[in-house]
Amino acid sequence: MADRVGGEPLVLGFETSCDETGVGLVRGHTLLADALATSVDEHERFGGVVPEIASRAHLEAMVPTVHRALADAGATIDDVDAVAVTSGPGLTGALLVGVAAAKAYALALGKPLYGVNHLAAHVAVDELQHGPLAEPSIALLVSGGHSSLLLVPDLAQDVQSLGRTVDDAAGEAFDKVARVLGLPFPGGPPIDRAAREGDPAAIAFPRGLTGPRDPVYDFSFSGLKTAVARWVEARQRAGEPVPVADVAASFQEAVADVLTRKAVRACQDHGVDHLVLGGGVAANSRLRALAEERCAAAGIVLRVPSPRLCTDNGAMVAALGSRLVASGVAPSSADLGADSSLPVEVVSRRTTLPPTPRTLGAGL
Repeated sequence: MADRVGGEPLVLGFETSCDETGVGLVRGHTLLADALATSVDEHERFGGVVPEIASRAHLEAMVPTVHRALADAGATIDDVDAVAVTSGPGLTGALLVGVAAAKAYALALGKPLYGVNHLAAHVAVDELQHGPLAEPSIALLVSGGHSSLLLVPDLAQDVQSLGRTVDDAAGEAFDKVARVLGLPFPGGPPIDRAAREGDPAAIAFPRGLTGPRDPVYDFSFSGLKTAVARWVEARQRAGEPVPVADVAASFQEAVADVLTRKAVRACQDHGVDHLVLGGGVAANSRLRALAEERCAAAGIVLRVPSPRLCTDNGAMVAALGSRLVASGVAPSSADLGADSSLPVEVVSRRTTLPPTPRTLGAGL
């Protein structure tokens, strides 16, 4: 049986919003297990995540991943005190697998169920590494599906959207640029590696939505992606070699510049001196370095989880579930469903949302 830490409840977390099957176990701010299965190799030949493949992979991986997490934590399923699951946003089919599994475990164990927001969970995971979150904080979340700036006065029940991507998310742009450069999928790690040998000032790629009349906190990476593709195509038409390292470094610099510039401005505009960086792209070395440099210059405390905790995982869901339990937030109803477009302002699904075309899975 897993040891209790100060009598705090053991929370089992499920994450299946995309292609990662994550199962985590958390007590308070203590991470006991973070088991992960991924179907990324099955999507590589398509150059992106195929929802049907991801959903099937979650079904196959779910029970073995739960068993692995329990074994890693030295716990049994009967030790679990509460269950948390990502109920949105994400791929509908993938979300439904996680929600159905979490509901089954909660029902069988007679334990409370918490349907939580994927983006808020990316913020909560930082508490496992750096302790309680300073409130208010600004959070910059950057992944394949999201580029978001959030104001977090109270992580358990008050998360506000300041800005978001208006087209391609940063991670999506990394994947598409990697394809243009002939690098593997997913594009983030290979671009990061290639950029280390390149000159970030070699090519003046555009910085989207940074003009005086543009939205202050929103992001756009579609134009940058297109600019990279056109630059590469022009070199190829001219019969000239493409300097992959320089292109990767210059593209990466443009992304990191915009993200960190807007995040620091959000902190300054709202009088907040703590910035949390999360999401899969937060593992990028240049983004981390530039965020550290600019936060230090502005007197802002930067909190960045380890790269493993930045990507989608069950630990982040369990961490947010633990925070909700500690804050006395009411659990979700038994007919919890999946909402692929769940707004970040809805930290936890306490009751059933009215039926809409984007709210599926009630009654599973």
